[in-house]
Amino acid sequence: MRENFSSPNNPPWLARWMDANGVALWGAADLDGFSTPPDPNGRPFAFAVSLVFPMNPQIMAGIQNGPNQAYADEYARVNQRINKISEQLAEKIVSTGYTAKPLAASVRSDPVHIRADFPHKTAATRAGLGWIGRHCQLITRSFGSWIRLGTVFTDMPLSCGPALEKSFCGTCMKCVRACPADALSGRTWHPGVGRDAILDAAACDNWKKKHFFAYHKGHNCGICSSVCPYSVKTLKNDRTAEFRRS
Repeated sequence: MRENFSSPNNPPWLARWMDANGVALWGAADLDGFSTPPDPNGRPFAFAVSLVFPMNPQIMAGIQNGPNQAYADEYARVNQRINKISEQLAEKIVSTGYTAKPLAASVRSDPVHIRADFPHKTAATRAGLGWIGRHCQLITRSFGSWIRLGTVFTDMPLSCGPALEKSFCGTCMKCVRACPADALSGRTWHPGVGRDAILDAAACDNWKKKHFFAYHKGHNCGICSSVCPYSVKTLKNDRTAEFRRS
C-alpha cells in the first residue's frame, strides 16, 4: 500500500522517490505560522514532508501487558529507517536547489519538558495523514497508530494536502482505560488543544522509567496504542512481510 496525501502539483520526482524508497504513507504540510527549527537564515521553514512508517502489527498486538524485547527491537529498527530515509530525502531536496532539514526520530531536545524540536504529529496532521487520538498519538486510516513518523522541513514550494482538523475516535476510551500510568485525560483532540490537555507527559515518562527501564531506558511502553481499534484492525490484513520491508 502506497499513499500520497499531497497534491499531484508537487515535483514529479517526489512521488517517484517515495515509491522507490518504500515509504508507505506521506504528505506535504503547510507550516505557515508555526515555529519550526530554523533554516540557515534563522527563519522558520514554510513546509514539511511528513513520512509514516508502519510498525509490525504482530509485534504491536503483543504488548497489551507492556513492552517486550521484540517491540524494543522493532522500535529501534523503524527509528533507524526513519532517520536514514529522512536524511536521504533532505539530501535529494538540497540537490534540487532548495534547503531542507530532517527531524530526528525520538530525540528529546528538551528532556525537562519531554519535548523534541518540533512535534512530528503536527506536521502529519497538517499534511492530512491522520488525527491525534486520546492516547496523544497520530492515528491513520491505513495503519492506525502502529506507526512512527518522520519529518523533513524545507523551503521547497509544495502543494499541501488539506490539514486534518477533526478526531475520529468517537466515544472510544480504550486507550485511556488501558494506560497503567493514568496519564491520559480522555479529552478529544482538535487543533489548538495542547499536549498537556491530553497527556500527563511526566506521569507517562515516570511510569515507563520505573517499570520498563530495560527497554531503551524507559522510552518504550505502547500499551495505550496496542488496544486502539484503528490499529487492531490491521491484523485482519496478512501483510507482515510488507511491514518488515518498510
